[in-house]
Amino acid sequence: MKVLGIETSCDECSIAVVENGRHILSSIVATQIDIHRPFMGVVPEIASRTHTEWIRDTFTETLHRGELALEDLDGIAVTSRPGLVGSLLVGLSFAKGLALALGIPYTTVNHVKAHLYAPQLEREISYPFLGLLVSGGHTMICRVDGVDDIRVMGTTIDDACGEAFDKVAKYYDMGYPGGVAIDRLAQTGNPQAFAFPGPNLHKGDHRYDVSYSGLKNAVINQIDQFWDGVSEKSLENIAASFQKRAIDILVKRLLRAVEDTALDRVVVGGGVAANSYLRSSLADVRGLEVLFPPLELCTDNGAMIAGLGYHYLKEGRISPLSEAASARVEGFRKTYP
Repeated sequence: MKVLGIETSCDECSIAVVENGRHILSSIVATQIDIHRPFMGVVPEIASRTHTEWIRDTFTETLHRGELALEDLDGIAVTSRPGLVGSLLVGLSFAKGLALALGIPYTTVNHVKAHLYAPQLEREISYPFLGLLVSGGHTMICRVDGVDDIRVMGTTIDDACGEAFDKVAKYYDMGYPGGVAIDRLAQTGNPQAFAFPGPNLHKGDHRYDVSYSGLKNAVINQIDQFWDGVSEKSLENIAASFQKRAIDILVKRLLRAVEDTALDRVVVGGGVAANSYLRSSLADVRGLEVLFPPLELCTDNGAMIAGLGYHYLKEGRISPLSEAASARVEGFRKTYP
């Protein structure tokens, strides 16, 4: 079964064709990074308008590169949640119109779940495992017992990890996208120059939850308080110290989940899955099998949508034309305490 995957949840206009949930026949990610760079962040109205301008040509080029015809498509999978509503609606509307015109089924996909499927485009992964989703919009630790059997164990109570990276990078004008810029600067920085604090979620049931608003505030507004008094206050040292603390917060909670569930396999997805310190930190944990997607599948992409959508369509999960887009998904964020 050849499934067309459409992803427009934020600022990537991506379309791919995947066969039988695994083999990528063609994939294009048209990024809007240069368009949003002057604003050091994604402008929702510009993002949705650009998707409208790009989606048809992206679709046509995807078929061309894969040497595919319209009649080769057996189904369509499209992101409907979570994300920027305007951007989601562009992809969702395109998918509905195409499915109707071609007379083929379509199904909607939660793109956060698709991120956890992305590594399976390279290899078959046995269930159960722990999923770690880290992106600009979401930070989540979950238990995954099947393709669509996911139980959230921990999540952020405020900022997502990638969101904190972006905001720190924007404040210090480190570059855009923020996560990439901080990772690059941190390579030559001293991670001990600033002893930034971690969260203390001592109220309620928050064993696996994370928080980044306090860390972000410390890096932006209280930097002198955590300086070692000796090291240079350079962007490289700020980046390295911030990155170490941000990732260490995440790894600490993940290892708690590993200990409590006795699961020794972790699948990582999302844009921050490309972070070099996260990859090296988890690689150093003995007895833990950690599976990352390739770098090109860490950020939003149509291939992961098509891959997960294949399983939905195979099970007969066809979405109605009345299906709506949703900016948020219940349970993916928590409140404190």
